[in-house]
Amino acid sequence: MDRDFIDQYTAGFEAFRDAVEQTSWSSIVAGSGVDRATIDATAEWIARAKRMVVLWCLGLTQHPNGVENVQQVVNLLLLGGHIGRPGTGPICVRGHSNVQGDRTMGIWERPHAEFLDALDREFGIRAPRQSGYDTVESLHAMYERRAKVFFAISGNLLSAAPDTQYAAEAFTRCRLTVQVSTKINRGHLVTSQTALILPCLGRAERDVRGGSEQFATAEDTMGIVNPSRGNERPTSQELLSEVEIIVRLARATFGDRGPVDWKSPLENDRIRDHIARVIPGFANFNARIRGGPFYLPNGARERVFNTPSGKAVFSVCTAREPELGPGELLMTTVRSHDQFNTTVYGLNDRYRGVYRGRRVVFVHPGDLAELGIVPGQWVDITSHFKGEKRVARRFEAVAYPIARRSAATYFPEANVLVPVGSVAARSNQPAHKCVRITLEASKGP
Repeated sequence: MDRDFIDQYTAGFEAFRDAVEQTSWSSIVAGSGVDRATIDATAEWIARAKRMVVLWCLGLTQHPNGVENVQQVVNLLLLGGHIGRPGTGPICVRGHSNVQGDRTMGIWERPHAEFLDALDREFGIRAPRQSGYDTVESLHAMYERRAKVFFAISGNLLSAAPDTQYAAEAFTRCRLTVQVSTKINRGHLVTSQTALILPCLGRAERDVRGGSEQFATAEDTMGIVNPSRGNERPTSQELLSEVEIIVRLARATFGDRGPVDWKSPLENDRIRDHIARVIPGFANFNARIRGGPFYLPNGARERVFNTPSGKAVFSVCTAREPELGPGELLMTTVRSHDQFNTTVYGLNDRYRGVYRGRRVVFVHPGDLAELGIVPGQWVDITSHFKGEKRVARRFEAVAYPIARRSAATYFPEANVLVPVGSVAARSNQPAHKCVRITLEASKGP
């Protein structure tokens, strides 16, 4: 432990230490599925490490303990002083640039007051202060007909969302759905009373307005802002960018009414000038991005912590382990090699030696034997949540060295099994990695 770092930069260490000392090894081993010898060996590596980076993705966050999982990662880094030194720190592998950039630009259901105040000053408006819906809340609002319009800027929410049947029904209960899309996807097949598909330019295509070639910017997982230019000839000269579609809709809706001048030129430089005056860290945006990528402000990198005490805070976390009944397994959804988000490019997964198909369920050979299922057999999967059952039929059982009483299936094929009500306690993230299931032989050919 780096006691100098702990004493100078952190708070709450004693309470964290006491909670760890009260945790039994039997609960750690049972809860993790990892034997103590492996944990001890890993701890030795960590203790000797001069620098450590911890990377994680949905495997930690899409879980009822998702927030606590990430807090424990931060606790581990704080113990060794692995925050704010070169070659150290946490890295949340967030993948798609929109995941980072949207949040930076205020696209969040609970924007901070400082952002809203800056937006008001820049455009002469009064932005709503009432919070909106996150993804799960949006599905509930559409299902209950409290939300009547769904407007998507790219993406495929139907395939990404949990509880596919529930999500599909939610879409059909809307009065209008609008999909701004670069490609057709399965989500377009589930429609409301009125459904529109608005094709748009892809990132790889050139965006030319008024004879001037535009470029966009993207924030990567390291908090670096990069220029992004399309080089390909557009599929159609009639395609518009996502930004132009949004602005034209606003112009058609508001016209000359209101303080925002929607008739002004659409060049991205103008948008970046607005961003420079609203979003912290983007001063002189146009000049800086033409000089190349640049870092956004990051307090932890400078060991400046935005907490009431001004220090990084150790978290005391209590794991809530799922209780499995007889014959039950704990299922996680995973992605294959030939896949990016919801887009499946091929039916092969060289990571796991599966070819020509994706309707498979990975189970430990010992568990298959106990369940009376042979490898290669077709099974139906039933998930269980608060008395509710969801069924996905005809998955091939694959013997795999996964942890005992565990199972894995592919996303999005098994999303139908993920209950929409099973979420992380504090982030409302759907628990794709913690689904109680049973298996039974499929009937019929």
